[in-house]
Amino acid sequence: MALEKIEKLGLQDLGLIGSVSVLGAEVIGEDVSAYAKGMFGAPTDPVSAGYFGVTKGTFKMVYPFNEQATVVAGSVTLTDGSTGHSVTYREGDSWFVTKGTVVTWDVSGEFFVKHFFAVV
Repeated sequence: MALEKIEKLGLQDLGLIGSVSVLGAEVIGEDVSAYAKGMFGAPTDPVSAGYFGVTKGTFKMVYPFNEQATVVAGSVTLTDGSTGHSVTYREGDSWFVTKGTVVTWDVSGEFFVKHFFAVV
C-alpha cells in the first residue's frame, strides 16, 4: 500500500470526462464540463478515490454512491434537494453525502476540484 499526499490540483491536472450530463446530472443553464483523476479503484469498483472537478455552472444530480469529499480548489454551493438547505464549501472544507441524495451544485468561480472517497 502506498502513502499519497492529497495535492491541490487544478482542472489542467485532471482528464476531461465531458459534460456532467454523461454522468447522469441535469444541467441547469450553460453546460458544465467534468474532469477526473483516479487514485484508487476504478469508477465501476465498489470503493474508489480520486479527484473530480467541474467548470463554472449549475447542475443537479442524484448521488450514485456514499461519498466523503474535501475541496482542494475553488468553491461550490451544494443544496440538499430534500431539505433545501444550502452550504458553501471552500478549500479545506469537507462533506459527507449518502447514496440517493439529490444535490444541486452551483460553481460560481471558473472551476472547482474536490478529492473524494466513494463507496457504492
